[in-house]
Parts: sequence; structure tokens; C-alpha cells
Amino acid sequence: MVTRTERDRTVAAEVAESVTDPELPMLTLADLGVLREVTVTGTGGVVVTITPTYSGCPALTEMRTDLHRRLTEAGYTDVRIRTELSPPWSSSWITERGRRELAEHGIHPPDERSNAPAARDTGGGPVPLTLEPPRREIRCPRCDSTATERTSEFSATACKALYRCLDCREPFEYFKEI
Repeated sequence: MVTRTERDRTVAAEVAESVTDPELPMLTLADLGVLREVTVTGTGGVVVTITPTYSGCPALTEMRTDLHRRLTEAGYTDVRIRTELSPPWSSSWITERGRRELAEHGIHPPDERSNAPAARDTGGGPVPLTLEPPRREIRCPRCDSTATERTSEFSATACKALYRCLDCREPFEYFKEI
């Protein structure tokens, strides 16, 4: 038999998992890997734990507000949103559905196999520091060409870079690996 707490947790998780990212509305916070945990307290309160894509993410306030509003609308009166920075968010937390949605909306998803520092295995040793942006082989999400060039390391948000395809001439964003 399912207890009331288990049922409340299931409903609260479904609500939290449906909240979309304010900057990437084709993705839910769950798809993006920002939603970490949903728990229900013994008094029926809900605690949601999120980890932003980076600690200075300007969308964090909006994420917290949207989660709180949606859970309150679902009938929860004691809603707390925790921000947890450790371990830091990783682009490897983006779900397969999230990666597909990014590509379908013209944003190249992060490539964990790239030679970016975050994707390298350092064997527990020091992390190499480079002062140049990482070199990436980025495919155009529209025509699949690898003839692309970075036009800006930062796009509308710090977690994306701006590229353009040299074949189809279309600009597109690349969601950086972290």
C-alpha cells in the first residue's frame, strides 16, 4: 500500500519535473539536470534541491520562483527550494531527451568527448589551466556540417557560445560542456 507521504512525494516530483528552464523553455529543469531532489517532510512540506548550471546563473531566481509557484498551485503550503552547489552542476547531467531538444531547437548540445578541460580525465591530479577557449569540433545542428566557426565565446547566456556554419551560413548556439 502506498503511503500518503509516498504519494505526496510522487506528485511533488511530477510537478517539479515539469517546470521549464526560463532561458531554455524547451527543457525542463529535470532535462537540464538542475533538479536534484524532491523530498516531502513529515508535516507535508516539500523541499526541492536544485543546482544551477553555474553559481552566477541569472535564471536561478526565476527557477526558484517557478518551482515555488507551481508547487503552491498544486496544493503544497510549505515549499522550500534549496540551492546546492556541491557537487557543481555538470553538462553530463543533461538527459538524452534534453540533448535531443537542444539540437531540435538549433542549439548544439555539449559534447562530453571534446578536448575541453572539464571532459578530460586528470587521474585525480592537477587540472591543467589554459587561458584560451577550448577547441571544439562543433557540428551545425541544421545541416550537420563541421565547417563551423565560433563568433563569440558567450551568447545570450554565459553557458552558451555563438557559432556560425560556413556551409549553410546559419548562426547557432552551442551549449558548453562543464
